[in-house]
Amino acid sequence: MKKFHHIFLLFFLSGIAGSCNKFDDLNTNPDVPTTVTPEMLATQLLKDTYRFWNVNPTDFGSGNLWAKHTVLLETNPNPYQYYYSYYPYGSFGGMQKLTNLKRMVELAEGNPTSSSFQGLALFMKAWSGLAMTLDMGDVPYSEAGMAEEGNLTPKYDKQADVFVEILDDLKSAEALFANGKSFGGDIMFDGNPAKWRRLCNAMQLKMLQTISKHISSEQKTRFAQIVASGNLLTASDNFQLAYTDNTNASHPFFNGENRRVVTAPSDMVVDFLKANHDRRLFYFGEPAAEKISEGLSESDYEAYVGAPTDLAADQLALNRAGGQYSLINKRYVATRAGDPMLQFTYAEQCFIIAEAIEEGWVPGSAQEYYENGVRSILKYYMTLSSALPGNLHGMAITQDYIDNYFTGEAAYKTAGTKEDRLEQIITQRWLLDFFQGNSLFSYKTFLRTGYPQFPLNPATSLNPESPSEFPKRWKYPTSELTTNAGNYNKAIQEQFGGFDGINKAAWWLQ
Repeated sequence: MKKFHHIFLLFFLSGIAGSCNKFDDLNTNPDVPTTVTPEMLATQLLKDTYRFWNVNPTDFGSGNLWAKHTVLLETNPNPYQYYYSYYPYGSFGGMQKLTNLKRMVELAEGNPTSSSFQGLALFMKAWSGLAMTLDMGDVPYSEAGMAEEGNLTPKYDKQADVFVEILDDLKSAEALFANGKSFGGDIMFDGNPAKWRRLCNAMQLKMLQTISKHISSEQKTRFAQIVASGNLLTASDNFQLAYTDNTNASHPFFNGENRRVVTAPSDMVVDFLKANHDRRLFYFGEPAAEKISEGLSESDYEAYVGAPTDLAADQLALNRAGGQYSLINKRYVATRAGDPMLQFTYAEQCFIIAEAIEEGWVPGSAQEYYENGVRSILKYYMTLSSALPGNLHGMAITQDYIDNYFTGEAAYKTAGTKEDRLEQIITQRWLLDFFQGNSLFSYKTFLRTGYPQFPLNPATSLNPESPSEFPKRWKYPTSELTTNAGNYNKAIQEQFGGFDGINKAAWWLQ
């Protein structure tokens, strides 16, 4: 497995002028600043954290394989498609940002925006900490970022404690944003502290649901209190990074036609969308050439065929040559700005709450939240500027279509079992990440819930430790063996019996 976290880069601000409020401003300003500002640091840190980890079509294509959204149709098997990686190690790079987050806060001291920058620093620490602990297990959190104080060997906190600390940091960040002012340098929410406050609350819900196997009664109460407060994301609050027409801020798949023609939506995606008569199918893919040759039209659901994610690579390539599969929609390579990279949406928040209602954590109508979540993401695609009519195969999403979506298989399964409804909710949540490049959390949700049901073929699995198992974590960075060996060895001994393996289940999955 390869780590899809953004690798921390030490940057030299001498090449950047002024505060940057737009993603592309950072890449075009030729002047030289005389003073580093908190706004500058905020822009750079946000860009490094939320931009796709390596901006090129090849790596972006690989970044969508783990959650089984897409399939590569090449004879050479890509490990990410078959449960392994070129580099199966995690990263503590997110915590290396703490030094610059501290600088950002220090530079804002005495300014009206100080509280907002403090909130941003805590939120970004929590975001990185969540990614690290889900990737690896016990991680340094409480002592992270203390190198300047002389602590070069931070202890590994127990994963249960890391979750508690992250939740506390998000709560503190929410309070800081509540007292904050609009601030510059924010490429995500344009410096709006009210939106950041709502995101902090929504992230607490996501965190608490992530530990559903171990959640305490007190934590369920906290979840319910946050929902009851109502200060959560609205339909206009999607937390996303917008790419631009600037050549240095393009969508990673722009101009990647040579990769598009070997990339298919998976059969899992296509079959679900067809069963639900979901027009996102026509936004995600192209009709299979073989089906068009048979006389089907591009607006016919049956003209679309997904590729099996567990089929041997040489057979996938052979079937592609015969035109058997749909390919990724041409729109993904056509516009430089492309689709924004969705990090946390109102729709996901709705699905989180719907699942919690089904589990009995909070009162309310799970059906209402489910339907609100689906409506929100459908409306997102309906208004998406990169979804040009010429690439939608005559099946554009309209308001009338949205109003009549919940029929047949798409209707909430009120007459079914609880498990039927949970599968429906979580599968819709899984689709939110389609071709976003950040699908690893969808894979983790599958590990937690079993939904949607991912295929595993031992004959094609590249999992070197056990081809019949789903990998559950990344290994710790190899540098820990030399720089923090004592704490590293203690962590793997206490968690995994001394073996730093990819199939070991950390506390949150036990």
